[in-house]
Amino acid sequence: MARWLPRSTDLTRFCQKLNRVKTLEDDMMETSFNRCLSTIDLTLLGIGGMVGSGLYVLTGTVAKEIAGPAVIVSFIIAGFASLLAALCYAEFGARVPKTGSAYMFTYVSVGEIWAFLIGWNVLLEYMIGGAAVARAWSGYLDSIFNHKIKNFTETHVGAWQVPFLAHYPDFLAAAILLVATAFISFGAKVSSWLNHIFSAISMGVILFILIMGFVLAQPKNWSTQEGGFAPYGLSGIMAGTATCFYAFVGFDVIAASSEEARNPQRAVPRAIAFSLGLATGAYILVSVVLTLMVPWHTLDPDSALADAFYRRGYAWAGFLVAAGSICAMNTVLLSNLFSLPRIVYAMAEDGLFFQVFSQVHPRTQVPVIGIVVFGLLMALLALIFDLEALVQFLSIGTLLAYTFVAASIIVLRFQQQKGDVPVPVASGRPNPEPHEGPSSSELKEYESFSDKLQLVDRDKSKEQREPGQLKAAFEPYLEFLSDFYPGEVVTVAVVTLMVSAICLCSILVFGNTHLHLPTWSYSLLLVLFSLGFLLSLLLIWAHEQQHSTQTFQIPLVPLSPALSIILNIYLMLKLSYMTWLRFAVWLLLGLLVYFGYGIWHSKENLREPQPQRVSARYVVFPGGSLEERVQAVQPSSQPATGLPDTDIDDCKR
Repeated sequence: MARWLPRSTDLTRFCQKLNRVKTLEDDMMETSFNRCLSTIDLTLLGIGGMVGSGLYVLTGTVAKEIAGPAVIVSFIIAGFASLLAALCYAEFGARVPKTGSAYMFTYVSVGEIWAFLIGWNVLLEYMIGGAAVARAWSGYLDSIFNHKIKNFTETHVGAWQVPFLAHYPDFLAAAILLVATAFISFGAKVSSWLNHIFSAISMGVILFILIMGFVLAQPKNWSTQEGGFAPYGLSGIMAGTATCFYAFVGFDVIAASSEEARNPQRAVPRAIAFSLGLATGAYILVSVVLTLMVPWHTLDPDSALADAFYRRGYAWAGFLVAAGSICAMNTVLLSNLFSLPRIVYAMAEDGLFFQVFSQVHPRTQVPVIGIVVFGLLMALLALIFDLEALVQFLSIGTLLAYTFVAASIIVLRFQQQKGDVPVPVASGRPNPEPHEGPSSSELKEYESFSDKLQLVDRDKSKEQREPGQLKAAFEPYLEFLSDFYPGEVVTVAVVTLMVSAICLCSILVFGNTHLHLPTWSYSLLLVLFSLGFLLSLLLIWAHEQQHSTQTFQIPLVPLSPALSIILNIYLMLKLSYMTWLRFAVWLLLGLLVYFGYGIWHSKENLREPQPQRVSARYVVFPGGSLEERVQAVQPSSQPATGLPDTDIDDCKR
C-alpha cells in the first residue's frame, strides 16, 4: 500500500512547480506589440475605464438609499482606498512593463498557480463587465425611445421565462459589442483615438453638468429641514464607501497596456495618478451638484441627473446627459475589450492558456484571435443571459486581484534584484579572499587619520546589506533570523499577515451577526488577530528593502500595501454567500484548466534544470594536497574504475 503513496521528494518538486515564478527577459522593452501610447493616451484609457455609467446612476442611488449628501465623503474615502491599490499597480507597471496586469505581477513575485487563478478570475470579470455595460447601454438608449426596441423584440421574436436567461434577446447590446470588437481589432492607435473621441464628449458633458449644477444649486437642500448632510450617520457613509469603491475599478487597463506604452517607466505611474485624480474629482463634484440641485430624498435612482435637470425646468439638458452617459459607457466597453485579450495573450504566451491566443497580427500588432473570440463570447453573454445576478461577481474578482498585487509588492520589494549575489551580514565571518600577490593598494600604510577613516568606510561598504536581509539595528534582538536566505522570512511574514487579516475581518463581519460571539471572546479574538497582523508587519519592516530611483516606488512599504490588503479582504467578506459559491465553482473550473493544460505547457518547464546524478572522486597527490573532481555518473558499460586514463597517469606521476 505504501508504494502507491507519493514520496516526499515528489511532493516537494510538485509544490515547487506550483509556486515557480516567471523569469523575465533581460530587455523588458522588447515586444511584439506596437509601443505607440503616450501618457495622455493611457490617462484617457484609465478615465474611460472608471468614469462610466456609475457617474450617472451610482451617485443618485448611493445618495438616496445609503448615505444622503454625505455620498461626497463616501467617494473621498473610496478614492483614497482605490489609491492604495492604484499605487501598487503603478509600481509594478513601471518595473515590469509587460501586458497582463495583475496576472503578470503575481507571476513574477508570488507563484504560477496563484497567477493563473488571478488571470482566470480577471478573465471572467472583464467578460461579465463588458456584457453588463452593453446591456445597460442598450437599456439606456431604449428608454430614450420609450422602450420601442424592447417592445418590438418581444412582439416579433418572443420573450423567455427561463432561469439565468434574459427576458428577451438583446440584439442591440450584442451589436454594439461586435462593432467595438471590430474597432479594437484595428490596433492600439485606432482604439486610443476612438476612446479619445468618446472621452472628450463625456468630459464635455460632465463640465456642462458642473457649471449648470452650481448655477442651480440651493444650499438649503443640505439643511436639517431636508434631513441634514449625513442623515444615515457614519454607518451610512461607510456603507456608501463600499459601494462607491467599485466605481473606481478600471484603472488596471493602464497596467494592462504598459507593453504598448512608449515610456512605461514614466507614463504608467503618471497616467494612473492623473486618471484616478480626475475620476475622483468628477465623482465628488457631480455628487455635490446633484445633492444641491434637488433634495437628496427625492432623487430618481435610475436617472438621477437627467431627472434633476427636468425638475428644475431644463428638460433639454436631459438629452445632453443621456448623450454623455452613452459616450461614457462606450469608453468602458472599449476599456474591457482592450484589456481582456491582452491578459489572455499574456497567459497564452507563458504557456498557461491555449497557444492560439498568443498570436499577434503582424500588421495591426494586436492579438486579433483573442479579440475576436472573446468579443463574440461577450456578445453572446449580452444577447441571452441575465447578468444582474452575476454583476456582484465583478467585485470579488477585482478585490482578489488587488489583494494579490499588494502582497506581490511586499514580496518583490524585499527580494534581491536579478543578478544580485547574497552578501554575508556583518556578524558573519568574512569570506577569505584568494591571495593574488601584492599590489600597490595592499602595500599602502594607513598612518594618517583621514586614511584610517577611508579604510573604515571601505570596510562598511563591504558589509552593506542586501534586500531581504535583517537590518543591523534588529540583529541583536532577532539574531536567529539572520541564518535564513534573504527574503524567506518576509515571504512567511506576508502569508501570516494575510491569514491574520482574513481572521480579523471575519470576526469584524460575522462575529456579532452569524457567529453570535459573546463580548469577551469577540474582543479577545480581535486583539489576538490584530496583534498577529501588526507583528507580521513589524517583522517585514525589520528587513532591508530595495531602493530604486529609476522607476516609481509606492511610499510607506509595507504599511501601504498592508492597508490595501486588509481593506480588500474586508470588502470581499461583505459580499453575499451566493457570490462566493459562484466564485468557488469558477475556481474549480480554472483548476481543471490549469492541471489539464497549463502546468504541462508552462514555458517555465523549459527553464527548469533536469536532475543529474553526480559522483565525487578524491585524488591524493604526493604533495599532500586534495583535489575534488565532480563528474556525471558513467553508464554501466564503462569500466569499473570509472577513471579516465589521463587521471590515472596523473596519479602515477
